[in-house]
Amino acid sequence: MKEFDNMLETDYLIVGAGASGMAFADILLTETDANIIIIDKFHKPGGHWNFAYPFVKLHQPSSFYGVSSSKLGYDTIDGFGFNRGLISLATGDTIRAYYDDIMQRRFLPSGHVQYFPLSEYQGHSKFKSLLSGKNFKVKVNIKTVDATHMKTKIPATHVPNFSIDPEVTFISINELPNLKTTPSGFVIIGGGKTGVDACLWLLENGVDPKKITWIVNRDSWFTNRINTQPSPKYLTNFLYDLAAQFESLAQAQSISDLFHRLEKTGVLLRIDQQISPKMFHGATVSELELEQLRRIKNIIRKGHVKQIEKDKIILEQAELTTNPDSVFVDCSAAALCHREMKPIFSGNTITIQSVRTAQLVFSAALIAHVECQYSDENFKNEICREIPMPDHDTDWIKNNAISMMNQYRWSKNPELSEWLYNNRLDGFSHLVANISPDDIEKNEILDRISQSIKPAMAKIQEFAAQLK
Repeated sequence: MKEFDNMLETDYLIVGAGASGMAFADILLTETDANIIIIDKFHKPGGHWNFAYPFVKLHQPSSFYGVSSSKLGYDTIDGFGFNRGLISLATGDTIRAYYDDIMQRRFLPSGHVQYFPLSEYQGHSKFKSLLSGKNFKVKVNIKTVDATHMKTKIPATHVPNFSIDPEVTFISINELPNLKTTPSGFVIIGGGKTGVDACLWLLENGVDPKKITWIVNRDSWFTNRINTQPSPKYLTNFLYDLAAQFESLAQAQSISDLFHRLEKTGVLLRIDQQISPKMFHGATVSELELEQLRRIKNIIRKGHVKQIEKDKIILEQAELTTNPDSVFVDCSAAALCHREMKPIFSGNTITIQSVRTAQLVFSAALIAHVECQYSDENFKNEICREIPMPDHDTDWIKNNAISMMNQYRWSKNPELSEWLYNNRLDGFSHLVANISPDDIEKNEILDRISQSIKPAMAKIQEFAAQLK
């Protein structure tokens, strides 16, 4: 058999048809006539969404997600549930259907995209079909785009790093809706967004909070979702949040004082005000969700799980007796892997990473635009400084220091400013730019932002330097 069954040629080879790969390809299609090959190991586009738990939702408005050219979900206001009063959150089913539709109705009919699902990339412009076994070699005329570098871990396939007695009922969060009998209690393992979702789903479905035990290795800071609503109705909240961030930074005397101010002004939220969070992943919660989570009193903060036995759970700092009829729900997979950061533009390779905090999809679209419009690699890397995925509480400082500088550079570039104004994934640029001179309240907040932005940027750089 010959080494390659098929020889292909394209301008851009995109590895990964997840959210960032799709956002990048969408900009290429909009702004160039380039030919694109997209390869992906899954059977449909959308990346980890193909395996997300049944009740998963975006934790941010749909305006910040998807591809630039096509609206995702609805901008209606939820009238019930723990997100009521805020913009509806797209469900996993909606997102999966959205990406499939983008591929089938926009990308492939364009004549510029070839899509190879169920294919494994082998490096050096080579990939193999997992179904046919055929090997492919691609001649890439312009660049290879790595859209898998910041890959997401999937709870359904996560392998726990602790031992489990075979008699224990241990399930992933994906299996929660499939329970056929009523357990004596639920033990949720994991304090991140997945653990939050599991707890909220149980409470929403009438489970007594006394029957929920929540194993939390680290408490987390959360972003207040009301401040992330890209709607004229909530623009004041967004502006106040921005002013509060800048003023808190400008006035803070220390890092601990900064977080005190950020919480006091409603920028950041935490479940227990007596516990100092050590984690920040950029997740959002509504204030109603926070109220619900505080109903759970049996929160165990004794380190990582080491072993689950039939009648007890062994933690790093304690052993707890458990009911044999309890259901243990694994929510311990970290959503985003922490990878080594590298220049986004490097010769013939583009490695998609965040250039704005908590906005990987927007980042992919902006990186694609910069690739389309500018040629100097040093300039492109200068305005697209990569931001690591957050983990520790102080990563709020480190990541926002980079993000603020990126935003500052974009604001000084007229072409980029216009692109941001017109791009739906940006969310707020057009809303802020269209504030009426007669709107006294909003203009007063803009003045506060203007007065505090320079000292805030100086202080955040000072704090970031202390953390190195």
